[in-house]
Amino acid sequence: MNSAEIFTLALGLDSPWHIIDVNFKIDNNNKELHLEISFDPGTQFKDDTGTLCPAYDSKQKQWRHMNFFEHKTFINAKVPRIKTTQGKVKMIDVPWARKHSGFTLLFEALAMSMIEKEMPVNKIAQLLGEDAHRFWTIFNHWINKAYQQDDPSTINKIGIDETSRRKGHNYISVAVDLDHNKVVHVVQGKDIQAVADIKDYLCEKGTDLANITQASIDLSPAFISGIGTHFPNASITFDKFHVVKLLNQAMDEVRKKEYCEHKELKGHKYTFLKNRNNLSTKKQQALSELITLLPTLGEAYRLKLLFNDLWDMPDKHSAKAFIEDWIQQASHSKIQAFIKFGKTLMGHLSGIINFVETRITNAILESINNKIQMAKRRARGYRNIDNFINMIYFLCGKLRFD
Repeated sequence: MNSAEIFTLALGLDSPWHIIDVNFKIDNNNKELHLEISFDPGTQFKDDTGTLCPAYDSKQKQWRHMNFFEHKTFINAKVPRIKTTQGKVKMIDVPWARKHSGFTLLFEALAMSMIEKEMPVNKIAQLLGEDAHRFWTIFNHWINKAYQQDDPSTINKIGIDETSRRKGHNYISVAVDLDHNKVVHVVQGKDIQAVADIKDYLCEKGTDLANITQASIDLSPAFISGIGTHFPNASITFDKFHVVKLLNQAMDEVRKKEYCEHKELKGHKYTFLKNRNNLSTKKQQALSELITLLPTLGEAYRLKLLFNDLWDMPDKHSAKAFIEDWIQQASHSKIQAFIKFGKTLMGHLSGIINFVETRITNAILESINNKIQMAKRRARGYRNIDNFINMIYFLCGKLRFD
């Protein structure tokens, strides 16, 4: 068996395709392996109607293939063009590469698998000796193809959250199917138009908006208005973790104000924000001493701990009564940060107490956001918004690739 026969078997070529020549090209000590592929004389190829047509002429083409040992490998072939039954001249599709690609399918599969292993695209391009833009072209092709085939029409519970694209105020909004824990759509911005764009996409995919009965969002006025306008059947549940975040901000505001007069609070920011069980023995002891010595801080910490009982309320009626009582206690404490937080609670009461029945949160979105931010750090940011969005689909969209 000669080398041409060996490479024909290795590439899985079937009749009428076969390798006719194998050679190394040496240029300035750089070695390249070139495989020349041809087809049997007289072979006919099918047009779009399935009719066999003889070759009209041929055009020389080249594709980058996976390396042979450390050497770059290229496939070269004269690809036949046929005259179809409609009288048009058309180049046929070859089995080892997709149309308009300068790479073989195996090379593209290698690139996609390296991206899947969380290697930055620029690093992959450097390792394989190609321009990064060409790898993004490969990546975006397969992501777009899989994304177009995705079917979000069965979604019933939607979560929407924003995340930063880059430093500053560049945001995207991410819509997630909360039942299947996957990203269904990503749009630029974090305003009401972003929610409208998400709605339009779901409608295009055949989603019956009447079936979307639950929505988990933060307390963003734009998202609240967007859900009310574009998902009228969806009952809003405000994300528990965003509410707790606002509570912690109020707690930290009290600590900062007290710190102006009591410098012993230095270094104790997270002493008041973390769960007590997660503190070291030393920090727990310091916490006990500080809330005893500083009554205002102690009352704020008591209100913070008390608020956590909300999430265990048995029903919405109990949750509403609990919040009203908590707000009254915050008012009596005269701690402005907690009084302000209480006003926020009353302004978003129905969405907050919905949690005790729906039990849905944006925890899935927070996990997805962590993946997004990690990918952004690995790539040192994304200049191209489409690349960034497609990377989110790849990592978090549970897409299926053929």
